Amino acid sequence: MNCEHPNEHHQEEHLAMLSSEEMQCESVVSESSGSQRTPSLPLNSNNVPGGQKQNRMGKMKIHLCPECGKTFTSPSLLQRHQRVHTGEKPYQCSDCEMCFNRMGTLKKHQLLHTGEKPYRCLDCGKSFRQSGALKTHQRVHTGEKPYQCLDCGKSFRKCDTLSAHQRIHTGEKPFQCQECEMSFNRHSTLKRHQLIHTGEKPFYCSDCGKRFRENGALKTHQLIHSGEKPFQCLVCGKSFRESGALKTHQRSHTGEKPYQCLVCGKSFTAPSLLQRHLRVHTGEKPFQCPDCGKSFNQQGHLQLHQHVHTGEKPYHCSECWKGFVRQNDLQLHLRVHTGEKPYHCSECGKSFIRRTDLQLHQRVHTGEKPYHCSECGKSFTAPSIFQRHLRIHTGDKPHRCSECGNSFQLSKLKTHKCVKKEAKP
Repeated sequence: MNCEHPNEHHQEEHLAMLSSEEMQCESVVSESSGSQRTPSLPLNSNNVPGGQKQNRMGKMKIHLCPECGKTFTSPSLLQRHQRVHTGEKPYQCSDCEMCFNRMGTLKKHQLLHTGEKPYRCLDCGKSFRQSGALKTHQRVHTGEKPYQCLDCGKSFRKCDTLSAHQRIHTGEKPFQCQECEMSFNRHSTLKRHQLIHTGEKPFYCSDCGKRFRENGALKTHQLIHSGEKPFQCLVCGKSFRESGALKTHQRSHTGEKPYQCLVCGKSFTAPSLLQRHLRVHTGEKPFQCPDCGKSFNQQGHLQLHQHVHTGEKPYHCSECWKGFVRQNDLQLHLRVHTGEKPYHCSECGKSFIRRTDLQLHQRVHTGEKPYHCSECGKSFTAPSIFQRHLRIHTGDKPHRCSECGNSFQLSKLKTHKCVKKEAKP
């Protein structure tokens, strides 16, 4: 192991104090031995031995990297830079033996072991290991976003966030997964993706023991235990655990539906709603009941169906104690007791408890009969009437007499005179 040279220039220590963000945002920078950093000067055609070139003024020598062409104002800075190409990492951590190509990077790393966060935000008290991280954080309070995309005008607080964003315009995805060859435009996205292959879930909830692949997912989950909903809608006051949920909700006020189905043109407020809708066209039903094998295109529909097997009816009417599988069914049932009929026909003034009942009724006025029998060509206004009609062709008799066991169509069952029932004294 080639460790730190005793006579290494003190400039290394000074550079460790500079913001890492400031360093990475200037593509070609020459660093002087003092605290000031100046852009590389233009080169003339005069080559100087040893990779040196002189500027037009003839005063400052510029040192050129033969690998990438980047220029530096001193041999020590060029030498340090060349470690990027050689892979040399002469600075070793005494705690974990990790090695680094810069003394400043080692010093930043060592703060992980000490837990020291010397840079504190005066606005909120949050502490950071690096001055650059503090400076970036302070833009949360000031609202400053100094890095602007020249393609779309969007602004960002951090330079690397701008760089990642620009790949949306270029289509560049430089970070590739070695397992499945999927590519990503951010290194952090690749790292999160790789946890799918390893199965690793390093973030652990101390309240319930549930594990997560991402720290953000853990933090969102912990809000369930705390009951905290920090994101509030300024229009109606409703609060949410996630900023994304608030953003989707706000579209209910603005009417914005940016996610459009390419098949039928229907639009939605959230990508998850569009994905769910697409199953109508594809016929995909990914949610299967483990009891009977029946499949559904929505998880909510499966959960409701499973009440059929469990017999559970968790929603009870306070008036008659009738139970219901869905809360919505209970709300509709309560109108039987209150007499509320909020859906009114504009043609005849008749009112209905359910919107669907009104829609079926309106076909009396429009003459619409959208349900067609392929056997006889007869049409019907409602699916229930159509299903009942089909039994004429299929011979299906689903309604059984509890006394004699014979099966009938519903209309025949009502007029059925049970011999056994009449024979009883």
